[in-house]
Amino acid sequence: MTIAPYLREIGRGKDGARSLTREQSADLMARLLDGEVGDVEAGAFAIAMRIKGETPEELAGFMDAVALRLLPLPAPPATGAVVLPSYNGARRLPNLVPLLALQLAREGLPVLVHGLEEDPGRVTTAAVFEALGLPPVRDAAGVAARWAAGAPAFIATDDLHPSLARVLALRRLIGLRNPAHSLAKLLPALGPARQAVRVVNHTHPEYATSLGEFLARTRATALLMRGTEGEPVADARRCPRLTAFLDGVEQPALSVEAQGGSLVSVPELPPAIDPASTAAYIADVMSGARPLPTPIATQMMALRALADAARD
Repeated sequence: MTIAPYLREIGRGKDGARSLTREQSADLMARLLDGEVGDVEAGAFAIAMRIKGETPEELAGFMDAVALRLLPLPAPPATGAVVLPSYNGARRLPNLVPLLALQLAREGLPVLVHGLEEDPGRVTTAAVFEALGLPPVRDAAGVAARWAAGAPAFIATDDLHPSLARVLALRRLIGLRNPAHSLAKLLPALGPARQAVRVVNHTHPEYATSLGEFLARTRATALLMRGTEGEPVADARRCPRLTAFLDGVEQPALSVEAQGGSLVSVPELPPAIDPASTAAYIADVMSGARPLPTPIATQMMALRALADAARD
């Protein structure tokens, strides 16, 4: 089934393009996810949206279609849970998403991490978890088993949402991101449960506004922040602003202002960012041989407080 009517609306260039309604966006994304759109039209969609940019209303509609096709996972317990979307990988700094996940799990919070297993030229969270002896799980039973063991669970997008993974793969075909990259980072992977706290990260300041509008529109419980190289973990050197949302309402009392001023000291990080070096550093921090970087401790406490507020 053709998506040409939608392409005529969104494909008029940066100044002439028209935005879709939430219902139209849901229908368009459903066709993409269900494989009803050919490669040419899928590529045209990606290019048109790259030029136009997606509105919060369109993102909400796209997510309506995406959420219906998620792999059903265990409901989070009454204590709450944290979801960390990992889709960028490390290029210059060590990937410390597994450190945050392990610290949260130690606090008694079930943690679900989802993302890419492989990404050429980058160190994925999956690779670091593998080096720590925590390979990806493949299904809901694997998630439940990892949680029962008191450990975080990493599941690949290919297993969590195969159809979204196919839309993500358009990037390798045409060399441009598309709305699926934003949707992957916004996935309500544990369903609409209020006590499941998502970390939503962005790489460019302008996205903070549009993502905040999306979280409000969809009544999400989430911690919005600027990620470290696009990953949902605070920069070990300086804490970014952490904006808490509870049922879509911003919570100033649960939010954290960005760390300002000059850095008095810089934490000792591993000189190499490969999985083995990063895993060895994380193991040292978990054992107490190295200190936990203060920004990551701050993020952990913010997530704990938000999970408690969601539970109450």
